[in-house]
Amino acid sequence: MANADSTALRSGSEIERQLAALQQMTVPELRQRHLEVFGHETAGHNKLHLIRKIAWRIQALAEGDLSERARQRATELARDADVRVRPPKGFAPDKCNGHTVAAAVASADSRLPAVGDAIVRTYKGQKLRITVLADGFEYDGQRFRSLSAVAKAISGSHCNGFRFFGLLEAP
Repeated sequence: MANADSTALRSGSEIERQLAALQQMTVPELRQRHLEVFGHETAGHNKLHLIRKIAWRIQALAEGDLSERARQRATELARDADVRVRPPKGFAPDKCNGHTVAAAVASADSRLPAVGDAIVRTYKGQKLRITVLADGFEYDGQRFRSLSAVAKAISGSHCNGFRFFGLLEAP
């Protein structure tokens, strides 16, 4: 039993030595090491990413990788996952201390007036009035999520809403 423990300790210290050596390698050396442990070249040039990827592979080779059953389950979960980058249309954020999450974010921006106040600007001889809402802005009877969307509706081209309305600096 003592012999098996010492063998495991030596292999553990060998892994630690290899992992420590990765920190001292240059990117070309890491790319070569990647080829050695994975059996194919990498297009990556990010040193930290290469170190992490190679370290994972060294440990997986020494201590064992995921079982085939675990791999199949991960594939099933990934295939069935409803992954969204943006919330679906009509999504209503949960309440947080009586305020919507969107209102908390909007009120946190010191460039904006308080909810209910108006932003007034003259554009091409016309006086514009935009009302600040808890979850966006209102202009000409329509609701907008951002000042940039309001500015685009007015000007016809995309521009920074804070710049368009002269709100770049805190009041």
